[in-house]
Amino acid sequence: MTAVDQLRELFHFIAGLLVWPVLLGLLGLIAAMFVALGALAREAWQRRKGCCPLLDRARVGLDRLVSEDPGEGLDIRLEEHLQTAEREGWRKLGRLRLAVRVGPSLGLMGTLIPMADALQGLADGDLPALASNMVTAFAATVIGLTVSVLAYLIAAARESWVRADSQALAFHAERLLRRATPPRQPPQA
Repeated sequence: MTAVDQLRELFHFIAGLLVWPVLLGLLGLIAAMFVALGALAREAWQRRKGCCPLLDRARVGLDRLVSEDPGEGLDIRLEEHLQTAEREGWRKLGRLRLAVRVGPSLGLMGTLIPMADALQGLADGDLPALASNMVTAFAATVIGLTVSVLAYLIAAARESWVRADSQALAFHAERLLRRATPPRQPPQA
């Protein structure tokens, strides 16, 4: 056996070890998408009824800042609170964006790894092994792409909500700041 053949055998062995983590990763992403879909449906229902817990919590926090200490530096404290609330909204989107990218990658890996075994089954004349591995390969592709599409659609909906919430909070903070800051009097001549 030549060095190139040994290298091929090593690569085939490593790919064989990766098939289970890849397929389990795809199953994990499917489960995560079901959870994300449920959370999206729950939040859409709450928003439809006029309730938005994240937005309401942030508004209460802004109100508390103004009532506790309306003095010097209020604008900076309000801005800090706004940025913290916005960061919390964008943090949830980070996981979905990761699924948008990881889903197709795992799907491709889940396609190519079994396809090597399918080709080996073809070479050996083992048609059941060929068929079984091809079914796994194509299923992995479909699942990876489905996860990616779902994650993208959920992220798009959530992104529009985060933008709308950020804008609403910014207007609320501006109103609070104007109420707390007395108008400047023009200098007397």
